[in-house]
Formats: sequence, C-alpha cells, structure tokens
Amino acid sequence: MSQKPCIICVAITGSVPTKADNPAVPISIEEQVESTQEAFEAGAAILHAHVRNPDQTPTSDPEKFARLKEDVEKHCPGMIIQLSTGGRSGAGQARGGMLPLRPDMASLSVGSNNFPTRVYENPPDLVDWLASEMVKYEVKPEIEAFYLSHIHQAVLMHEDGRIPETPYIQFVMGVKNAMPAEKDVFDYYVKTVERLLPGADWCAAGIGRNQIVVNEWSVAAGGHARAGLEDNVRLDKETLAPSNAALISRVVELCEKYERPVATSSQAREMLGLRPAA
Repeated sequence: MSQKPCIICVAITGSVPTKADNPAVPISIEEQVESTQEAFEAGAAILHAHVRNPDQTPTSDPEKFARLKEDVEKHCPGMIIQLSTGGRSGAGQARGGMLPLRPDMASLSVGSNNFPTRVYENPPDLVDWLASEMVKYEVKPEIEAFYLSHIHQAVLMHEDGRIPETPYIQFVMGVKNAMPAEKDVFDYYVKTVERLLPGADWCAAGIGRNQIVVNEWSVAAGGHARAGLEDNVRLDKETLAPSNAALISRVVELCEKYERPVATSSQAREMLGLRPAA
C-alpha cells in the first residue's frame, strides 16, 4: 500500500448547484470562507473555487475572487488556492481575469467537450492565452481532463513549453457525454499519465454518485482526490450532504483505510512544486 501523502482538494461551490439543490451549498463570500475553513480543518489542502452573484449565477468577477482569496488566506493559513477559469462563469479572456491575483493554482481545460446540455468550449487560442497568463503570473495549472485527448494535449503543451512545469492532471469522471466513471477507464488514464509523465502527480474527481467511488479508486492507486458540493450535493440517493467538510471527512476515512497519510498544505505545496505560503 502506498504511503505517499494524499492531497485532498475541496470543490466548495462550482457553477451549477444552488441552494435549491442543497441548502448547504455556499454562495456568498462569507459562506464560502466558512465552508472552506471547515473543510480545511477536516483535511483539505487545496481549495477549488468559483464565485457567484447574489442571485446565485456564476461570475468571473476578479473583485469577488480577490475577496475570497484574501479571506481564505486569513482563515486557512497556508491552504492552496486554486481558482476556476471554467466557461460557465464568463466568455473568452474574461475567464482568466482573476489570474493577476496570483493564486497558487488555476484550473485549465485544454480542449472542448460536451456537457449534458451545452458544449464546453475551449478553443486553442483561448487555451494558449490562459496558459500564457498562468506562466506570466506564476500560477500552476491544474489540467482538467474530460477526455483522453486532454491528457495528450497537456503533455504536448508541456513538451513545447506552453506548460513549463510537469502538469498536474485531474481526471473528471462521470460527466454525462464525457469520460465515464468506469474502473477500466480510470486504470488506463493512470497508466497513460505514468507512461507519458513519469513521476507526475495526478488527481481524480467523480461527479454525482460517482464521487465516493472515484475517491476510493484514487486513494487506493496512490493518487490524490477531490470532493465537495460542486461535484455531489448528496451523500447517497436520498441523503443531502450536510457540508463540504462531511465530504472531505469521507476521503480522510479512505486514507486511513488504505494507510495513506493526509497531506498538509505545506506538504502539498512541496509535492506540487508551489511557492511557500506567504
């Protein structure tokens, strides 16, 4: 069994779930900070963050991201802050408008894919611009791989210098019309990363009821895990998750089961090659 520390990422809000889906979904900056602190204390080393307007619609407003970043740094010392450049919050270069804030990390989707009701567009010129802004502001990209081709594209971007450091790959499994949450698929993706990026760290996120399943696959295989209300607002088919911290606690229990220590934020920073916390 692997003794490598497991880095746990909490995806607190996302751009889709609302309080109608689960009252525990944090929307305001104050709610997000409180939920993040609870998850941090439960074992999360990374915060994956979106921001919302008061009417719960997603936004890429840099001022909101700045407030969230400042307050999380205050209440969760050392926690890795990873801001989303996802397409639901804005269009074009507005999606990277928060990168001058110099977060530790930011999500980067290197190709387009189908979502259940729309196309998640990531045209090559926008991907290249986002990657260049991350280099400019010393932000480490987290590659969100919805398809096998996205892993290969991240490798190509690393080889030609658009992603200078070894990419951190996250498999997103269980999105309808994209990568299914199947063990054979998961195993192949792990082998692909190990073959093309020897020694690279990787993570996996399961959507909906797949969250805990993919969490266990990742912990057992020596990878890292993402959990939170963005990906799953329920603990099972009937029970609403009471908090992001509750979903993180489930991953911590898996780490205990597979004898994986839970990475502290400082350990995670060292493993991912990030600068020390201010």
